[in-house]
Amino acid sequence: MYEETYDTDWESLDRDEAMSRAFAIGVAASLGHDHADEYERILAEMDSSYNRSIVELAFEEGKNKGKKKRHESDTGDADDVWSELVDGETVTVERDEVPTGGQNRLPAALDKTELLDRPDADSRDRVSKPDFLEK
Repeated sequence: MYEETYDTDWESLDRDEAMSRAFAIGVAASLGHDHADEYERILAEMDSSYNRSIVELAFEEGKNKGKKKRHESDTGDADDVWSELVDGETVTVERDEVPTGGQNRLPAALDKTELLDRPDADSRDRVSKPDFLEK
């Protein structure tokens, strides 16, 4: 299935293409098809540990969604699961939207978080008296 959908003679991949392929390999793994060499090759193509971790998350999400779809399916047919998750309709996302979950989109675990945002500090706080001296 994977070879029919994706060309394996690639020389380089960007992160989005690597995520898409990793997701598809995860779906294939959930259906009993092993593409470990291709998956390792995709991971090796990523230039940072951050990008590798995103690709790994896409792979895991593909496996999980594949297992879930196969379990939910009436027939459990691998071709139906593959076509629904990988060959499905392409979704266009506006540039300013943050996509989450699914094929060709960031996994929900990578949603933007506000934990790393710094609060706006009042520049006068540095030169003001401490609270205990104000009274």
